[in-house]
Amino acid sequence: MAENKNPKPVSPSLKRFFGIGDLGFTMMSNIDTFYASYFFTNIAKFSLGIVTTITTISAIVDAILSCLYGAWMNKIKPKKWGRYRSWLILTPWMVPFLYALQFFKINNGIAGIVVMTIAMITSRIAWNLPFIANLSMINVAGKTTEDRMALSSIRSVYTALANVLYSYAGPFVVAMFAGMIGETNAYAATAFAFGAVMAAGYFAHFKMFTGYEETGEEEMARLQREAAQKKSQAQPKVSAWAAITCNPHLIGLMVSSTAKYMVFFLVNGIAIYYFTYISHDAGLLATFMFITNLLGILASYVSKYVVATLNAKRTVVLSYLVMLAGMAVAFLTYQNTWVVIVLMCLVIFSMTLTNACEPELYATCAVYSSSKTGYDTTGTVMGLLTVPLKIGIVMRGILIGAALAIGGFSADIDPSTAGEAVQRGICIGFMVIPAVVIAVGALVLMFGYRLDKKA
Repeated sequence: MAENKNPKPVSPSLKRFFGIGDLGFTMMSNIDTFYASYFFTNIAKFSLGIVTTITTISAIVDAILSCLYGAWMNKIKPKKWGRYRSWLILTPWMVPFLYALQFFKINNGIAGIVVMTIAMITSRIAWNLPFIANLSMINVAGKTTEDRMALSSIRSVYTALANVLYSYAGPFVVAMFAGMIGETNAYAATAFAFGAVMAAGYFAHFKMFTGYEETGEEEMARLQREAAQKKSQAQPKVSAWAAITCNPHLIGLMVSSTAKYMVFFLVNGIAIYYFTYISHDAGLLATFMFITNLLGILASYVSKYVVATLNAKRTVVLSYLVMLAGMAVAFLTYQNTWVVIVLMCLVIFSMTLTNACEPELYATCAVYSSSKTGYDTTGTVMGLLTVPLKIGIVMRGILIGAALAIGGFSADIDPSTAGEAVQRGICIGFMVIPAVVIAVGALVLMFGYRLDKKA
């Protein structure tokens, strides 16, 4: 990063509009979350075995690559517009084309399967690079804890707003394209359209960050000057592993973040079973999602004020403890649907409150790792922020399957006649397992992350 004695202050446009790109990113990625499985089984007509193979291979490759993106950004020669800022425009334009290809059926043979799998992997590479660069720019532009929290908070607001907008815009756009070009092509068209929105949003971020980071030419000139003065011999090659092993606080933070994302994906993935087999009203899922999305906007907005009072670490720990208490009480009253809805909404609100804290906590870890290694590890450490999310996605299916198996669940069971064993198995997945996981996350963060004076 530039050694600037008079850093450029965070502009009003960044404080108000940073997150537009994340709004587009969230709406774009939701197409995959909500429609990929349906498209593969109902439109492409692939067997469940093939669908599992496609999604598992792409998820594993994505998780592995997520460990490498940030370190790779730190190692390579900086691009024209800066080491991180450049990536906000270098690959987003590829996303609409690669993403649409994921939903384009060639045939039912090997060729069709291979094309879709490659499209899933390459589209994620194309959107993960700017995503990580975007997070890294928070640390580049925000020179103080207050600035970083302001940027993280407004970004979290836009992300939460995206989920509310998507609940209406997603189905509407799919239906619109289905009416125009048929259902078979509607998902590819929607993926292209939302991918273009994401690319436009990241371009807006690119423009907002003008002047906050050295250009590639400026950084190379600085590195040459430092080398001549024997302060630096070459562009550092800091691996993700080196950045982690020198920083026990980062290890604790990643474990804690992984716990949160495991809870997030598990709760959202198994909620439909609760409303179908216990509440006997699957339509309540839409109500639950709408309320939690609205509360997500509120949580994102107030997070910076909470952190200003408590600091980032305490905010996360207390939020996790509130989640633990909410899920414990929900399990004890699982037959009372509206009590459960209120308590689980509190859980999601508390979870969302922590979203704005993570970039600040990781940024503090980046400073610590940089001081230990002697090199700038911003991209390396900020890139690791996506790893817990990827692990959460992988664990979602495993934990949901385990919870349903505990209760002896079968798709042949009539929801109206589901027995207590089935219901309690669902509640174990909806409340008990998440409560245990988040308790571990709270303890690990409480005792494993000790940079709170800086966070």
